[in-house]
Amino acid sequence: MNQIKTLGLLGLLSGLFVGIGYYLGGSSGALMGLVFAGATNLFSWYSSDKIALAAYQAQPLEPTDAPELYNMVKKLCDRAELPMPQLYLIPTEGANAFATGRDPQHAAVAVTQGIVNMLPTDELEAVIAHELTHVKNRDTLTQAVAATVAGAISYLAQVLQFGAMFGGISRNDREGGGNPIALIATIFLAPLAASVIQMAISRTREFEADAGSARITGNPRALARALQRLEASAKQMPLAANPAFEPLLIVNALPKQTFGSLFSTHPTTEARIENLLRIEQELTAQSGKLPESPLSL
Repeated sequence: MNQIKTLGLLGLLSGLFVGIGYYLGGSSGALMGLVFAGATNLFSWYSSDKIALAAYQAQPLEPTDAPELYNMVKKLCDRAELPMPQLYLIPTEGANAFATGRDPQHAAVAVTQGIVNMLPTDELEAVIAHELTHVKNRDTLTQAVAATVAGAISYLAQVLQFGAMFGGISRNDREGGGNPIALIATIFLAPLAASVIQMAISRTREFEADAGSARITGNPRALARALQRLEASAKQMPLAANPAFEPLLIVNALPKQTFGSLFSTHPTTEARIENLLRIEQELTAQSGKLPESPLSL
C-alpha cells in the first residue's frame, strides 16, 4: 500500500510541474514542463548521491579505517541480500545517518561520528539496517527525485514572482490571457504543495524502512530505543546542513515541535515506536516467546 501511495505522490508532484508549464505556455508549456520534470529526474538519478554526501561533508571509509563498523554493515548486507555499499563518515558529533544512491549497486551509507559514539552495538545495527532497507527499496532514488522536483518547482515559482514584479509574465491572448489569481496561486501555493507532497513521500518510506530494519535484525526494540536516543540528541545537538536533504536522515536534524505532521519529513517518533512495538508483538507471537517489559532506555 505504501508503495502505491508513493508512486501516486510522485505522479502528483510531476503533474504539478506540468501544470505550472501549462500556465506559463499552454499546451507547449505543459510539454516543456514534462520534459523539464524528466530532466530533473534524470539529474537526480546520476548526481543526487554526490550532492547529498558533499552537503554533509561526508568522508569515505575504507575497511581499515573502521573495521568493526565495516564488518557490521557487511553482516547486515549478507542478511538483507544486498551488495556492500560505500561507507562514509560525517565528522560531527550530531547523531544521525542516511543512505543515498540510485540503486543497490551504487549505494552509499553515511553515519556521523556522533551516532557511532552514542549508540550501543544492537541499536547501531538497527539504524544501519534501516538505511539498508532504504537502499533495498530504492527509496534513496525516490526521495532524491522528489527533492529535486520540489526544488525545481520552488525555483520556478521564484522566477514567476520576480517576473510578475517587473511585468514580465504573461500568456498569449488567444489562450485566455494572464489570470492574476492563477499567478498568485502558482507563486505561493505550488511550492507549498510540492513541499507537502515531498514530505508525505518521505514519511511513507520511513515506516517501510523501520519495518525492514526489524525484519533484518529481528530486534524491533533496538531501533525503537535508538530513535528515542536520536530524537533526544537532536534537541541538544542538531545536525546542521541544507534542509533539502533532511528527508534522507533517519530522524529530523532538529525536531520541529511547532509543525503538524503535514509539514514533517518524518513520522513522529512516538508513531514509529508504536509501529515497531506492534511488529515486535507479531514476531513474538510467531516465535512463541514471552513479551518483553515496556520500552525503556
